[in-house]
Amino acid sequence: MIRVRNLQKTYYVHKKAPGLMGSVRSLFKRERIAKHAVSGVDLDVGEGEILGLVGPNGAGKTTLVKMLAGIIHPTAGEATVLGHTPWQRDNEFRRQIALIMGQKAQLWWDLPAADGFLLLKEIYKIPDARYRKNLAYLAEVLDVEEHLNVQVRRLSLGERMKMELIAALLHEPRVVFLDEPTIGLDLTAQRAIREFLLAYREEHRPAMILTSHYMEDIERLCKRIVIIDDGGFIYDGPLEDVARTYAIQKVITVHLSDGAAILPEPSELERFGQVMEAGENEVRLCVDRAKVADASAFLLARLPVADLSIDEEDIGTIIERIFRERRVHAP
Repeated sequence: MIRVRNLQKTYYVHKKAPGLMGSVRSLFKRERIAKHAVSGVDLDVGEGEILGLVGPNGAGKTTLVKMLAGIIHPTAGEATVLGHTPWQRDNEFRRQIALIMGQKAQLWWDLPAADGFLLLKEIYKIPDARYRKNLAYLAEVLDVEEHLNVQVRRLSLGERMKMELIAALLHEPRVVFLDEPTIGLDLTAQRAIREFLLAYREEHRPAMILTSHYMEDIERLCKRIVIIDDGGFIYDGPLEDVARTYAIQKVITVHLSDGAAILPEPSELERFGQVMEAGENEVRLCVDRAKVADASAFLLARLPVADLSIDEEDIGTIIERIFRERRVHAP
């Protein structure tokens, strides 16, 4: 459904010359610097797949999504979405996609959401029966039936985001781009939207590309992720393989049965790894994989252990380490 080959987007920014004379010279001849927002990426996304796009601010995530949605034109390369070239913006292409941006609203602020939906019905030429069916389904699943006739500006942030989802999905798009859909929402609203997206994927089988800084969004929704940095892909594959490939540490958590237990000296624990917590009820260490057995044996011997668990590192921590190491080793 989505096919990308050697896609690139380059911006040119003017270099600021130092000093007064440099400023005067720049009035007549400015030096330009190339900024590679997206640099020669390849990508395929199939029907029913939710692809997670992960990277720091400025990595190129939103630029890539905007090119695939047809909003901006690439510098080089090719891409097809549902067989269409996105930046040609054919009406047939636009009828089959949706772009949901957590920081952008498409509904009118002073009108009820229901009025905005009627406008979208006319724009997309949705038949009456299909419109009523889709609206009833989406409003029920997102639990906003009572808020359809309330002005958008009077809704909570979570309710507004749900209305934006309805607006984007009324016409049953076959490809959905989700750019930070849960940004700024509370935990309850985030969870509700994640559950809805999973249910919608099972029901309609669209291809989805999701960008998010919330790793729980990625872990809950995506089986495959792409890690992007400086405009290029540094990983494309199953989410579970990221931990297997890049996780060099494990987290040992010990729950103590005796609140009066005498804890080992910090130096004794630190020889195994980082001490994340050392209290009366719990001790938690982040240790190298090679030291897991020794650290576990030491804790079992020295402490009144009620329960001991050994877990992989949080996926967000692993990805942060990947970026940090790339910055350190960058030329």
